[in-house]
Formats: sequence, C-alpha cells, structure tokens
Amino acid sequence: MTLSDEQRAIRDVVREFAREEIRPVAREADETQTFPEGIWDGLAELDLTGLTVPEAYGGFDADPVTASVVNESVAYGSLAVATALSVHGLATSCLATFGSEAQQERWLPEMAEGRPVGAFALSEPHAGSNPRAMSTEARREGDEYVIDGEKQWITNGERSGVIVLFAKTDRDDPDTVTQFLVPKDVDGLSVGEKEDKLGLRASDTTSLTFDDVRVPAENRLTEEGRGLSAAFEILTGGRVAIASQAVGLADHALEEAVAYSQEREQFGGPIADIQSVRHKLAEMAARTESARQLTRHAARERAAGSDDAPMAASMAKYVASEAAMDVTNEAVQVHGGYGYVTEGEVERLYRDAKITEIYEGTTEIQKTVIARHLLD
Repeated sequence: MTLSDEQRAIRDVVREFAREEIRPVAREADETQTFPEGIWDGLAELDLTGLTVPEAYGGFDADPVTASVVNESVAYGSLAVATALSVHGLATSCLATFGSEAQQERWLPEMAEGRPVGAFALSEPHAGSNPRAMSTEARREGDEYVIDGEKQWITNGERSGVIVLFAKTDRDDPDTVTQFLVPKDVDGLSVGEKEDKLGLRASDTTSLTFDDVRVPAENRLTEEGRGLSAAFEILTGGRVAIASQAVGLADHALEEAVAYSQEREQFGGPIADIQSVRHKLAEMAARTESARQLTRHAARERAAGSDDAPMAASMAKYVASEAAMDVTNEAVQVHGGYGYVTEGEVERLYRDAKITEIYEGTTEIQKTVIARHLLD
C-alpha cells in the first residue's frame, strides 16, 4: 500500500519536526508532567491542529490515510503530544460532522489555528467501556440544558477551551445520550487534579465536574438520543488514529534498538553481530510494518466509507497496540540495564505503550467489535 507523493512529503515534514522539535523536549515534559505548549504552536504552524477541520473553515481537511500518516509521524516524536492532537481532532470532527453552520463558524476557524484546544468527554468513573451506563445528565429547562455529572480520564482536560460532552437527557434512560458543545469558561464546571500516570505523563488527563452547568439549547450537537451513535462514528476514526500512533511509537523504539545494537559492544564486537539480537530486531521490524499496513488498510476502508470500516479500525487498534507493547518491551531488552533506567528513551516508550491497549476502547472491546462483525 503505497502513499501518494503528497502523503510522502507530509510524512517526511512531520517526521523531521518530530525528530528535531518534539524529541528534544519529550523527556523533560514526561519528567515534569507538563505539556509542551511550544510544540503545540509548532503543530499549528504546520496546519496540523486543523487536521480534521474542513478547508472552508481554514483547516487541513486531511483524508483518513493522510491523517493516519500524520498521527504516526507525530507519535514517532511523542505519544503524549500525538494523543493531545488526536483528541483535539475528535472534537473538531464532531463539530464538522454534527455541528450547525453557526457552531462551525464560531469554533472551527479558531480551533484550526490551535486555540481553543478541544476535549472529548465521554468516559466516567463508573462508565468507561460501557458509555450507556453514564450518569451525567443534561436536563432541558426552557431554552437551556442544565448539566450535572462527572467525567474522567479526559485528555486535554486542563488545557482545553471547549468540550464535546456526552450526557443523558434522562439519567434513567440509556437511550437518551446526547452530544453537547460546552465552552470551558461556563459557571459550574470544575477541573480536577491531573492524574499521576504510568506513562503519557506530558498529556494532561483530568476529571471534569459539572455542577448545575447551563448551556443554551443551540449548543446541542445531535438530536436527543443520537449521541452514542455519533460517538461511535467518530471513534472509528479515533481508533485508526490510536493505531497509527502505536505504529509511530513502535517505529521509534525499533530505531533506538537498532542504533544501540550497533553501538554497544560485548564479546569483542557490537551486539548487532549476535544472532539472537539480530533475530529480535527482525521480529520487531516485522511486527511494526505489519501493524502499519493493517492500519493503512483501516484508513483506506474509512476513506471509502466501507461497511467494514469499524471492524478494520478495531483490528488495526488491537494489532498495533499489541505490537507497540511487544516492540517497546524488546527494545528495553536489547538495551539491557540501560533500557531500564530513565536516562534513555526506551524506558519512556515502554511506559507510554501500555495506554494504547486501553484508551479509545480496550483490547477486549476491540475483540468484541471484531467478533460481532464476524458472527452477528
């Protein structure tokens, strides 16, 4: 599956940005648990914060394959940065797909330029893999909705300026999930402390609490009860994005392992001359490229509007996230003791990789989706 000349050019530009700009600050951002806002501004200058914004509103409006290439290339620099970008893209996708013309004109041009940052608030403390069990409620009162509830694990929770929120219009009815647009500066909205995470530490992840938050009825993005179908439509693209990021992360780990194997000497020569190490690198390369090709296939299925696109996206996320875990694990092994300490790159890559098996639908959820397409 070859890329077009334009897609290859975009890949090369973003990978260079990842190497030259993102990687030098990634370690410090991880250690201090702070998002590198200067990098975000650099992504905006490359038009990447408008990746899923239509051209009519100043966006890049990338096709699914190009978006996959961009996500892979940004994650080649830092998964935390790539995650923040993809979640911003989920928010702009929701606006571009379901928003009114007035909503799009109000928000999309500024979001394409990088500010405000978007957040996607679906998960809750007791409703992660089963969003129908959410308890956040948006009650209609005249020309307003009054929102009460709590969201958890929200990427860009602190730094965002606008939130795509999912809430029930009737807390007791799972079929009333609806999608809303909530500006961050509304009264009654509070942001929790940043989560202290195993990996992805530069990406701010917080809870959001809604206490009698009032938004105009025109801030509703979908008809009442159509929020979950909208979420699943958008998340198909989100899963391709995460799969792409997992590939970029694995590619970085493979690159580090190959370079170290050629530098590290044992038994009279570089460890790259040892057959067991060579085979390990070969397996890592094969797993990374297999995941890449399956992910590109899923992107093409989405571009074509195929009925199999959701299954292909789940397959890609499942396989690519498993590959990221395996490849980063082997990269640590190739580095030996140096791979286990924080002064190198692969320790962070290994910690970051785990989240790819969890967010935007766990591995178990992906298998459930795949099996449903096969059997139901």
